[in-house]
Amino acid sequence: MRFLGLGDFCSLGDMYLRLAQDGHEVRVFVGDADAHDIFAGMIDRVDDWRTEIPWIREADGIVICETADLGDTADALRASGIRVVGGSAFADRLERDRAFGQAVMADMGLQTAPTHAFDDYDAAIAYLTDKPGRYVYKLSDGVAASTRNYVGQMTNGWDVLAMLRLEKTRLPVDQLANFVLMEFVHGVEVGVGAYFNGEEFLRPACIDWEHKRFFPGDLGELTGEMGTVVSYRGSEILFESTLARLAPQLRAARHHGYINLNTIVNAQGVWPLEFTCRFGYPGFAICDALHVNGWEEILRLMTDASLPPRFETHPGFAVGVVVTVPPFPYEYGYEQLSKGAPIFVEGTMAAAERDHLHFGEVRIEGGQLVTAGALGYVLVATGIGIDVPTAQHAAYARVRQVVVPNMRYRIDIGDRWIANDAAAMRGWGYW
Repeated sequence: MRFLGLGDFCSLGDMYLRLAQDGHEVRVFVGDADAHDIFAGMIDRVDDWRTEIPWIREADGIVICETADLGDTADALRASGIRVVGGSAFADRLERDRAFGQAVMADMGLQTAPTHAFDDYDAAIAYLTDKPGRYVYKLSDGVAASTRNYVGQMTNGWDVLAMLRLEKTRLPVDQLANFVLMEFVHGVEVGVGAYFNGEEFLRPACIDWEHKRFFPGDLGELTGEMGTVVSYRGSEILFESTLARLAPQLRAARHHGYINLNTIVNAQGVWPLEFTCRFGYPGFAICDALHVNGWEEILRLMTDASLPPRFETHPGFAVGVVVTVPPFPYEYGYEQLSKGAPIFVEGTMAAAERDHLHFGEVRIEGGQLVTAGALGYVLVATGIGIDVPTAQHAAYARVRQVVVPNMRYRIDIGDRWIANDAAAMRGWGYW
């Protein structure tokens, strides 16, 4: 088959590489200049994706949209008869407009934590001064780094107030603020996700427990994700009570792609937090470790509703560990600190083991695999097993066979699930 990837940072480079290795024709457009070297020498690149549409059309190929800002493009391509995975205008708004996402959750009949949208920092400061409490500060529009969000720690809200005052000073004079304050909810953070084929969700759905902070023990800044526990088993109760209810809206939007709903689960039920309406990073790679067949099958199923909406997965769990180099999660100084650093994989590592290394910001230079891109997001190492300890052990065994100067990773991915999350969710009836 033919595949054309569209995005800014070649975020699905590992998927494209695997499709090419399976014999498919793959071309990729990378929009951001700082990301032009990602997967250089490893996949075919194009300068203008629009000129490649006839190439896709003549073979009934598939366009893959990576980001949550290509929905209008995806809708227009579908209307012209092109098969597209990822994106729709409706789904983009679900992810990027947090207040809209919360309203859709309420329309789905889900209980939501009180969320207050603001376009003015002074108004938010006045609100929090009048109604002190523990809040989560989240930027909308999907353009700000996750490190800019802040989970309040103080019950009187003083730390969030201080953050609001600081953020006010950082806001450009010609830019409107766009953020929400969400009342904090205690519980287990868990996500549920599934692929949608334009008519219905593919089965099985997956369930995941992310580790978003940079340091072990959930210390440090929010990074997006430093590692995750994933399973395609045990998601049914959570899926049917939450994400499955979104099917009518996705059908009306003619959406084809992956959707994930992040939630907090506690004794009072499920509290949905936010949608991710695209492939997640590193989520897509960790899910891949549990797929029996390659990405071609799932991409084909997402674009053809006449096919049976099921795919085969391995039982048990996958654990994924993100490996980075300085100054991740920030871009400042990457050129001087880590860009171009060599990446070595133990020579005795078997091909089946290497298959569990999912590369991110890398390129080939003079025959050597080196770091590339703008952030220092090097790779994700995965392990699978019938239980989390087995999957965890396999993932870390593979990490230890990789050498990159100054590489960093969390050493506790899965520990929280083993110690607390699984038992708590079973006790509440959601696992």
